[in-house]
Amino acid sequence: MLKKSSSRSLQCRSGGLLTMLCPLLLISLLTIVILSSDVSYLHFFDTNTLPHLFLDTNVNGISHCPIVLPLSLHSQISNLQTQLGVLLGQLHNESSGSKVDRFSDQVLRVAVSVDKLVNSLSSISDNAPASGNGMSRVEEDFSEAGESEDQEAPGVKVFNTGELHQYISPKLNRPSGKKNFLGVEAISPSVGLTCAHMATNIKRFMSYKMYGICPDDWDLAQKLITGGCDPLPRRRCLSRASTDYNKPFPVNSSLWAQPSDANILWSHYKCKGYSCLVSNETRDRRGFFKCVDCFDLSKRGWEIPTTESVSAEFTIDQVLALKPGEIRIGLDFSPTTGTFAALMKERNVTIASATLNLGAPFNEVIALRGLLPLYLSIGSRLPFFDNTLDIIHSTLFLDGWIGKELLQFVLFDWDRALRPKGLLWVDRFFCPKEVMELYLEEFASLSYKKLLWKVVPKTDKDGDELFFSAVLEKPIRR
Repeated sequence: MLKKSSSRSLQCRSGGLLTMLCPLLLISLLTIVILSSDVSYLHFFDTNTLPHLFLDTNVNGISHCPIVLPLSLHSQISNLQTQLGVLLGQLHNESSGSKVDRFSDQVLRVAVSVDKLVNSLSSISDNAPASGNGMSRVEEDFSEAGESEDQEAPGVKVFNTGELHQYISPKLNRPSGKKNFLGVEAISPSVGLTCAHMATNIKRFMSYKMYGICPDDWDLAQKLITGGCDPLPRRRCLSRASTDYNKPFPVNSSLWAQPSDANILWSHYKCKGYSCLVSNETRDRRGFFKCVDCFDLSKRGWEIPTTESVSAEFTIDQVLALKPGEIRIGLDFSPTTGTFAALMKERNVTIASATLNLGAPFNEVIALRGLLPLYLSIGSRLPFFDNTLDIIHSTLFLDGWIGKELLQFVLFDWDRALRPKGLLWVDRFFCPKEVMELYLEEFASLSYKKLLWKVVPKTDKDGDELFFSAVLEKPIRR
């Protein structure tokens, strides 16, 4: 009686799943039949975020109308593999019996067949010939609207080869088919979609000796990031450091001490030592122009001129006085070596400094000062949860170079990360005076409360450019 009940229970649990599996199995069989015919090109990607399947027939040198498989096919096969894994897990937990064992064997054979199908598709993709003009031919995708972009990105085949393919392939949990604490049965690693447009560089980046020392190629990585290939894929190699690396200075002296040259890899910088970064004799040969005085680790840059009426700046103490005791954590999004964060640390405020290495070791110096560097592009979403930061500060970075639409995305992302009643400190935003009003409208569109506000001439431009500084308070929205 118990065995009959167990068998019926199994049939009830597996019946609905098999109903879903039947159409997917039919699709798989159809694919195998098509692959057995005279098909000369198939492009397949084992990722959920890119165009996946394209077919073009060419028999005896004569081109015919293209046969195009829908984009949803790869997703369906992937779902089929996942569901088969779940079903096998359920069968594994069932009491042993002849019916259960036979059913398990049948499901296992189906799973093996599906795995062979996926391997066949990948193999054809890897060996796909080029078209007559030496270019891969990509036909229109007949998938349903909303499944993909209108066109396949150039170079997307790079995602189906080598180490990059290994990285982006979903990583199943152990045991297979079981959900982890995140509620998923597999982890799908992230990679930026724009990497597909940078096939040559992403292949270079992912060409290395596994378990060996990583190439000295952070400059290539930054080129990929600034081009939109963000996040970058992870690599299975060991990070490289200076051969003369010394322990950093103690926390009580590191904030304002000049870091040791031995703790920085200088190979991709024009300057080969810290003295070059601060010497007036090398001012035009340092390799960077944003924040030219950043590597002078002093507080002089925060001294407000006595003629306050022409100054575009607010003091840190002036801003903190707006919210006594409330400003605890925040972000500085600026070309910086961490001086703002150091000054805030002296006031018991923790600041993450977001910057790239703009021709000089900005991130290395921030870390050597005992501060938190955040290696982040302006095109990236902030890695903070909603309504968590007390303050966001930005200086000499967002200015007249930024387009209106990009500024909107940046400001609304900052708004997302700021907590209610948090402060947005815009520090010396500058642009030509004829377009300043356009930018001011974008800041005003957030409907923040103006706590401090200044628009003054930029004195080194004879009044042709203006500085804008403001401290704005995010409202509570319900």
